Amino acid sequence: MRLSILAFLTSLAAMPAAAQVVSPDEAPVRSADVMSTEYPNELAVDPYLRSNANAGAAPFQGTAMYQAFHGEAGVARIVDGLVRRSVADPRLSGIFAASDLVRLRRTLKEQFCYILGGGCEYSGRDMAAAHAQMGAQAADMGALVENLQASMSEEGVPFATQNRFLAKLAPMKRDVVTR
Repeated sequence: MRLSILAFLTSLAAMPAAAQVVSPDEAPVRSADVMSTEYPNELAVDPYLRSNANAGAAPFQGTAMYQAFHGEAGVARIVDGLVRRSVADPRLSGIFAASDLVRLRRTLKEQFCYILGGGCEYSGRDMAAAHAQMGAQAADMGALVENLQASMSEEGVPFATQNRFLAKLAPMKRDVVTR
């Protein structure tokens, strides 16, 4: 089995209990939701200390990994593919059903870019806080890894490069899997 991660759930921090997803490309919105004033189309979240340390891993040195992922555009396609697959995946759809998918995509792109050495800043919450109420299990993590690997493969990221990235993300498991 390939290395496990669940870092992609990084930004599922804003999980309103009864949100209804209009489409995979839109954030769930209810009349009682408070929208972010900083990021358009995102639900507001409680304040937290922002730090690149919240990304859960130190970045690779240099830009070779970022370039292997085809830069900003490649990272965006990988994240979009990951979220699209995960929303449609019956093993994970329940986790994503009440998630702010706009925020999820943005913070995953930031996190991946930061860790890959692309020079981005990560604005999301730390892994433990972001996942505390999710009840994620090891099986959820495995399903996400499969979806991430499919998205990286679709982007043409070499297998060995995928594994280097997954190895960087794998230690986050202790902060993400809570049951």
